[in-house]
This record gives sequence, C-alpha cells and structure tokens, in this order.
Amino acid sequence: MNDNLFEKAYDPEQFRENGHRLIDMLADYMKACLDNEEMPVLPWKEPADQEKYWRGVFNSSGKFSIEDFFKDYLEKSNHIHHPHYAGHQVVPPLPLTALANLIEAFTNNGMAVYEMGPASSAMEKVVIDWLLGFWGWQIEGGGMLTSGGSLGNLTAMLAARQSYKEMDVWENGIRNGLAVMVSSESHYSIERAVKIMGLGEKGVIRIPVDDHFRIQVNRLQDILDDAVEKGISVFAVVGNACSTSTGKYDDLAALGEFCRKNKIWFHVDAAHGGPAIFSEKYKHLVNGIEMADSAVIDFHKMMLVPALTTAVLYKDKKNPFEAFTQKARYLLQDKGELNWWDSAGRTIECTKKPMSVKVFMMIKMFGAGLIEKFVDKTYDLARDFAGEIDATDDFELAVQPDSNIVCFRYKPITPGSVDLDELNSNIRDELKNNGEYYLVQTNINDEIFMRASFMNPFTDIGMMRDMLGQIREIAKLEMN
Repeated sequence: MNDNLFEKAYDPEQFRENGHRLIDMLADYMKACLDNEEMPVLPWKEPADQEKYWRGVFNSSGKFSIEDFFKDYLEKSNHIHHPHYAGHQVVPPLPLTALANLIEAFTNNGMAVYEMGPASSAMEKVVIDWLLGFWGWQIEGGGMLTSGGSLGNLTAMLAARQSYKEMDVWENGIRNGLAVMVSSESHYSIERAVKIMGLGEKGVIRIPVDDHFRIQVNRLQDILDDAVEKGISVFAVVGNACSTSTGKYDDLAALGEFCRKNKIWFHVDAAHGGPAIFSEKYKHLVNGIEMADSAVIDFHKMMLVPALTTAVLYKDKKNPFEAFTQKARYLLQDKGELNWWDSAGRTIECTKKPMSVKVFMMIKMFGAGLIEKFVDKTYDLARDFAGEIDATDDFELAVQPDSNIVCFRYKPITPGSVDLDELNSNIRDELKNNGEYYLVQTNINDEIFMRASFMNPFTDIGMMRDMLGQIREIAKLEMN
C-alpha cells in the first residue's frame, strides 16, 4: 500500500479547502431557505429509485468530487430549514450547533470513562445540572445525555425496575408479573422498552385517554387495583409531555400524586414537550413534572440542536444507576462507587458521542431565552393555525392543540359518498410528491388525519393559509 495515501487522506490543506467549500455551500443554502425560495422541501423519490441512484454513485468509476457529493446530498435531503417544512419532530439546528457537531466528530473523544473524553464529560455534568435547576432537582438530582428519546426511555425504565422494592434485577434476573402503566397515546418506544426488558405484552398496561387524548386519571386506581388482584406488580407509570401523535399533555400533577400515594415510580416522556418549562407563557403545561422520579427531554426536537441528543434526568441520583452496575475491570469501578465522570457505568452506551459540546455552546451563547422564544413562536403558530381551521367549513381539527402539533383533515362541505380517510391520505401523498409543503399523516381513533408539527421559527400563518389553499385544489382534483 502506498504510504502517501495516508498523507493525502489527512492533508490539512485539503481539509481546509473542502471545509470552506462546504460552509459556503451550507450558508448559501440556509439563506435560500430563510428567503423562502421555491424548492421542494421534500424532494421525494421512491425508496427503490433513491437506492438505485446512490448505488450508481457508489459504483461509478469516474473521479469522485467531494463538492459534487455535498451538493447532491443536500439537494436530495429534506430541507428542514425551509419554513414550508412542518413534518416530523426534528428541529432545524442552529448553525453554531452544527459547527460544534463538527468538532465533536473530528476530535472523536468517545465517552465511557473520564480519561476518554475529559472536556465533554465535564460539560455534560454542567449541562445536566443546568437542566435539573429548571426541574428543581439540582441538589439531589442527576442524569446523563444519551442518543435519543427511545434509548432515554429504556434507560429510565431500567432504573425504575431496578428501584422497585430494592429488587436487584442485575444480579437476580427478572421475575414474572412486573408491568408499566402507560397512556394509550404513549410513544411506541415505551412499549418497546418494556418488551426489550423481557416483560412481554402483559408488562404493558394501557390507560385509556379522554376526548382530549389525555390519560383518564379517574381510571388509574381501578386499573392498578385490578392489576394487583391479578398478581401483577406495577413498578412505573408513564405520562406524556406531550404525546407524539396529537401533541397533548397529560395532567402530570394528578399522575404524580397518584404515584406518590401508591409508591410507584413516575416517569415523564417529555422528549418533545419538556422545553415548555422554559416558557413563562406555556410552562403551566408541565405543572407537576417536578413530582416525577425521571424524565427524558430531547435537545434535537425543541431545543435547536442536531439529532441525536437526549437528557435522562432523575430526581434522586442515589439509586437509578444501579441498573447498569457491573464489573468491567478496564473501565468500571466496583458496585456502589460510580462517579459522575464515568458515563459507561450510568447508561446503556459505552463509547458515546461527546454530544454535550453542542448543547454547552448553545446554552452559553443564547441561554434559555432563545428556547423560550422558540417554544412561544411555534406554540403560538399552532394556535393560530387551529383558529384558521376552525374558521373554515371544509376542514376540521382532531383536537385543539396544546403544543406545536396540529392534527387536521379536509372534510368537504357536502362529502356525499367520499371516503374521508382515503381522500386525506391521497391529499397527503400528493403534497409529498409535490414537495412544496411537508406534512405527515397520523391515525387518530382509526381515522386518517394530516399532522403539522411547527418546528421552524420562520414558518408563518400566511404560508399555512397558502398550504390550505393547495390542499383544497388537490381535493377538488381527487373528488372529480
């Protein structure tokens, strides 16, 4: 092998040149998005066509151009910085956090023990303590950053099970008859976590929701009593702040009181809606979250940083990490001697990305004020958009929004024999194929609705009025 290949691969000047080109390209792209230039927000291709294209690029024998590759990837990706994007719950990251992502990746200080990532380990502690302060948990609380809400929810569920009646599952294994009470509107990651833990279908007790898609708190005690009568031990209750499908917040204070009364671990899935705690206008939505034993919150949803970055928070740091205590002589100390700076003993991940760098930078640069403005702007827009829907005769809401998520559908004034589910599904498909606006589709009470998640601070009500007009035009074509 030619030794010069390494020199070429690690050439600082080539890196500098490619980096400048990429930053210039991204800056121009971001300006085009913010100027609301016409572009397909979702440049849709069928999966087989997309795979065929990239396989052709991969197998081509011509000279590989890094600049052309960057342009190609950018052109064929979803443009979430464009204000017409109202699709999945992914935020357009701040430019600063993208630069932080670069230095995280380049230095590659994967975290497991302190000596592997000293700066990022310390930054993570600072960031976690900052978050805990908003919960009122700073003195006794603890937590860590991990790769996404699904992993975060699993981490919290493992801690809840380990803490149940001081049951050492790590040493003694699981026993039958353990279960978690969850909203029927909970994110699928909760059920997945329970089943990964080996508790099976009986380990998931689904709590019905009311007409506003919130847990029916008045049913909790009867459901718990029924479980106990069947020999099932409920070790955790999970509340939504907010749900993924409809964006509705559970009554966290009532759930917290129920769990306190029955001595059950209370976990809040606040992956999306937790940042409401930073908003004077909307923090009432998370009243009672301080009563939880654990919570997850995603920085990549409503806190303006790239995916994946999730915080798992605990009210009491003394016991939760026992779920991961083991002896790995080259990394971990003995049980009961975990240090905050050695993350491998506190979470599922061993080597993990130094994700605290971008969060630390974002907070230092902008503080909680930017998050508050972002929450206010997007939640306000959801209410304005819901008002537009209510004022029409040919659209309907699934439910009034709590958050920045609005579920709605087209409903002709004289529907006749039109299948509304098929009609709205076809409308969404046509929007997707057209690409000018991006919405997703969801199923609510076995009916098809379109769902707008307002994730871009530059989206405005005028754009949404235009989108409704396009939906009407598509509907006319579909019904003719």
